[in-house]
Amino acid sequence: MTQQYPQIPLLVYSDRLSARPGESVAFKVSSDGPQPFSVKLTRSISADPNPMGQGIVEEPVAGDFAPEYPSRRQAFNPGSYAIVPRGPVVDGAFTLKVTIWPTQPGSGAQVVFFAGGVELKLDETGALAARFGTETISTHAPLEARKWHTIKLMHDPATGQSELICLPHDIWAENVHATQQLTPWSFDAEQPVTIAAGLRDGEADLHFNGKIEAPEILSGDRAAAHWNFARDTPTTAIRDTGPQGLDGKLINHPARAMTGSNWDGSEMCWRHKPEHYGAIHFHEDDIYDFGWETDFIWTVPNELPSGIYVVRLSCGEYEDSVPLFVCPPKGTRTSDLAILVSTFTYTVYGNNARVDYHPSWLERNAEWNAYPWNPAEYRELGCSTYNFHTDGSGICHASHLRPLLNLRPGYLTYGNSETSGLRHFQADSHLIAWLHEHAINYDIITDRELHDEGASLLDGYKAVTTGSHPEYHTPSMLDALTTYRDSGGRLMYLGGNGFYWRVAIHTEEPGMIEIRRAEGGIRAWAAEPGEYFNAFDGGYGGLWRRNGRPPQMLAGVGFTAQGQFEGSYYRRSEASHDPKVAWIFDGIDDALLGDFGFSGGGAAGFELDRADIRLGSPGNVNILASSEGHGDSFVLVHEEQLTHLTTWAREPQADLMRADMVYYDVPGGGAVFSTGSITFCGSLPWNNFRNNISHLLGNVMQRFLTA
Repeated sequence: MTQQYPQIPLLVYSDRLSARPGESVAFKVSSDGPQPFSVKLTRSISADPNPMGQGIVEEPVAGDFAPEYPSRRQAFNPGSYAIVPRGPVVDGAFTLKVTIWPTQPGSGAQVVFFAGGVELKLDETGALAARFGTETISTHAPLEARKWHTIKLMHDPATGQSELICLPHDIWAENVHATQQLTPWSFDAEQPVTIAAGLRDGEADLHFNGKIEAPEILSGDRAAAHWNFARDTPTTAIRDTGPQGLDGKLINHPARAMTGSNWDGSEMCWRHKPEHYGAIHFHEDDIYDFGWETDFIWTVPNELPSGIYVVRLSCGEYEDSVPLFVCPPKGTRTSDLAILVSTFTYTVYGNNARVDYHPSWLERNAEWNAYPWNPAEYRELGCSTYNFHTDGSGICHASHLRPLLNLRPGYLTYGNSETSGLRHFQADSHLIAWLHEHAINYDIITDRELHDEGASLLDGYKAVTTGSHPEYHTPSMLDALTTYRDSGGRLMYLGGNGFYWRVAIHTEEPGMIEIRRAEGGIRAWAAEPGEYFNAFDGGYGGLWRRNGRPPQMLAGVGFTAQGQFEGSYYRRSEASHDPKVAWIFDGIDDALLGDFGFSGGGAAGFELDRADIRLGSPGNVNILASSEGHGDSFVLVHEEQLTHLTTWAREPQADLMRADMVYYDVPGGGAVFSTGSITFCGSLPWNNFRNNISHLLGNVMQRFLTA
């Protein structure tokens, strides 16, 4: 059975990450406790548990919840497969035929095709086998991994004669077949058909790992059903081109737009030659929606201010929480400043099981009373797109419809850091805390609203700012930000490695995000050749730079170098004394900026962005300051390194490993301020917010909100 229960005693997730007043949010809970659990609501100010800083700061808010809710354990079912409600009508002898590219033969029994009550599978050794009730037939010849094979099962119910055939698409491999007399078996058309999994007591089980193409059922020598996976690629439907029209549905989002057995490299885009892209890659650990039942629903009150809120649960000694990003009512704004929360980036990193994780990191969690669980120890909850499937292929889909352990207040990404060791939501709270310290009003908007509503979402805001790491964007999001900037808006990019990867959102299930890690880039894994185009929208995946939209075109700076989670400082440039930009440094006499901080120990660190006119930085860009003093762990991003001696920019490697803080005006009254560093916001709370980074951002914020 694939059905599993969480090992963590109390877990919660919600059906949405953001909401507006009047909208309802459903919360799904699994609680092991014999006693009921309780719920409360807080407003999040700081999600950094570091006791040397503010610590976690949350304000209580009336939530209108029930006094308590009954506990119950809820299960989840990982593993992708396809299901058709019933099989075709078959007259007499039948054949199951399918082409496969197995990735883990020999790792256990895996059902490729279940139809008529018969399983066509790979057995525990990786050999082709079939099961008719309690009887089996096997070739006893394991299949080779990552090679194409066409497999067939033929059975004559009149005689019980059964035959298995394996036809490798490889001149070095031999055809294999086996025959056996079995009890005659009549094809049961009333039973469901499953592809890439079997059924046990109505539940999917024995999932197949690898690609499957063109599953077919023949009645005699005529097709009774034939599923063409190259049709309706952006959807979850599988289409039967046979005479009975038995369409099916994909469960848990296997990867579509995959190269098939006849792909020859003559076309790289599945839209142009779909007959070469008739395969789907299934995985035993695919997961989209945990599918838990709803335990309580909360409707955002009309009078609740826009902000970041936390729904906190407790049951006995255990606690869990989930943030909710509350936007202002649609079509309105309640502040001059909008904070763009990078929920797509949060989701893409959701449950990142880091390769450098060590159990000793949990000691810091206990010491600081930080969030206690780490996804590296609970991979069954579904990992991130920075991880691999069990079969070694990269995870290209991300969803928030499951518990995301690293999307919790107090979660530490780096438990071995000498500083707070935060990224994403928790790191962005350094900016939120700074805004509250300076009594600057703001509205919260998220990637979801920006993708759905475009530039109209930003109308009327004097300034829009990102957090520390706005990395993943759809075309509509970049279009909206560009339109805002070019229409007189003021954009602040307060991070690093931003606007880097192109992603796509599923049209049927908008909670699902797709990333293809195509040519170039700092990549956690590499897409297979020919699999660079998104299945969801058909666009060329990978870097925005490869799509002709480098980050410099929007923000003036773009990703250039990365190192360990450590920070350095900026050195102020001579150009920063120009009267046109000197206002940014009013009250600051220091030559060095940000040689301190809760993220890596310095305002310029970990992931660095630089200006480059050739990549789209405007000709009037002002480089206010540049970082220096980065350690030996820092390397250029791959797209900048041509050979061991030459770089794309034709400059020495050392000169390119820097963060540029920039400012430029935009025709029409707009302006852009960018910091070029992912650790910048971590310096804001240092010394109780009294430092030159805090002062500098205050100057920029005041000008952007009042000018």
